[in-house]
Amino acid sequence: MNITYRLDVIPEPETVIELFTNANLKRPTEPERIALMLKNADLLVTAWQKDKLVGISRTITDWVWCAYLADLAVFTDLKSSGIGKEMIAITREKLGPQCMLILLSVPTAFDYYPKVGFNKEDRAFSIERTK
Repeated sequence: MNITYRLDVIPEPETVIELFTNANLKRPTEPERIALMLKNADLLVTAWQKDKLVGISRTITDWVWCAYLADLAVFTDLKSSGIGKEMIAITREKLGPQCMLILLSVPTAFDYYPKVGFNKEDRAFSIERTK
């Protein structure tokens, strides 16, 4: 399996929606909203198998204190192939040692994140979106 990781590509919103849907990641399905999510990200890591988008990592950060890993998605048939782990490693490398990486996990990924270096936290709070 030959996977190429890119930092210089903003995929088409429809391609990202297809990836999110395949990965069972509940995200908006309006292309305009996805386009803004991608445009406003500080760091996008994409994984490609030839010309097919097979993974994406989207991060929002100040680059010196904290970064929020907003999305991590890999095509279902490629999970357990190390793509997600590699995108996290690239993200951490680009953020540097000063920056903490945090995320909110979907329930189905609770067991995954400790395996790739995340600590489980019991001190997070959130206010849910209304739309």
